[in-house]
Amino acid sequence: MLDDSSISPQSRYAVINRIASFYYSQGKSDDMVLFLTDWVETHPGDSYNAYWLFMVASHYLKLNEEPIAEYYYERIITNFPDLLVNGKSVHFSCLQHLIQISKRSANRINYFNRVIHDFPQQVSITEMYMRIALEYEKVGEWDAALKSYELFLEQPDSSTIQIAGLPNAYTKARQTVDFSKSSKDWTFETLDELENAVKKGITSYNWRALDRYRSKVNFFAMSWKSSESDPNALENFSMHNFMLGNRIRYLDTLDESSTPTEAYLRTWGWTSYVNVWYLYFRKVDFPADPEIHGRWEWAGIYFGEKL
Repeated sequence: MLDDSSISPQSRYAVINRIASFYYSQGKSDDMVLFLTDWVETHPGDSYNAYWLFMVASHYLKLNEEPIAEYYYERIITNFPDLLVNGKSVHFSCLQHLIQISKRSANRINYFNRVIHDFPQQVSITEMYMRIALEYEKVGEWDAALKSYELFLEQPDSSTIQIAGLPNAYTKARQTVDFSKSSKDWTFETLDELENAVKKGITSYNWRALDRYRSKVNFFAMSWKSSESDPNALENFSMHNFMLGNRIRYLDTLDESSTPTEAYLRTWGWTSYVNVWYLYFRKVDFPADPEIHGRWEWAGIYFGEKL
């Protein structure tokens, strides 16, 4: 039947699909792969070639031969026009698999961009912008990452979307964009400089200096049980309100739980209802600006004793 030049494309599709399925059902998957790949090579004009290679790629994916599957999926979206099989786009299915199995960020960026451009109605554009922003970060394309975060924030569901593996997507995007647009003039070269400046401000009751030292974006003041993503954790108050008439003290050394990227200074005497405050210092993680990346900031306050 395949040698019959008068056979219709639909009939030829049915025959090839039946032969491939027969090989597979008989446990002759190697024969199926050889049959389909040979057909594609010898019949470049077959409008269903993308689907035949998709069957080959899916076979290797089931065998956990991901590099081989990736080769065929990539070959399909690069060299063959899209087509619908059972109402589903072959290119879209390929891109979905490629996003899952590709190990290179540069490739994943390409796949995300193609999905956003070609299949915006079949995915969550909001999630796509977040995921592509993370990939841009991995390859150091900071301008593109920031632009993607901004596009994410522009989506109406950005603050409510639930993204698997990214529980604080909105907070990360909001903080990254806000920090990028800020002056960043509150940061210190080293942790020692920041610690000494804050201690001096407390000792001299210089609330104006302490207000200058606090981060001007993403600063939080919350209990240990709260989260930075909690709207009530973001505070914009003056230290003057808590220093006036109080006797503030602090430990000489940072808390023992401090790490090379985070530090805690125990202080007390602030209020009668929450006497102890832990001042939270952290190393700035912002590779987009090498002059700021690695400096230190006073990023927040934890109320009460450590849990």
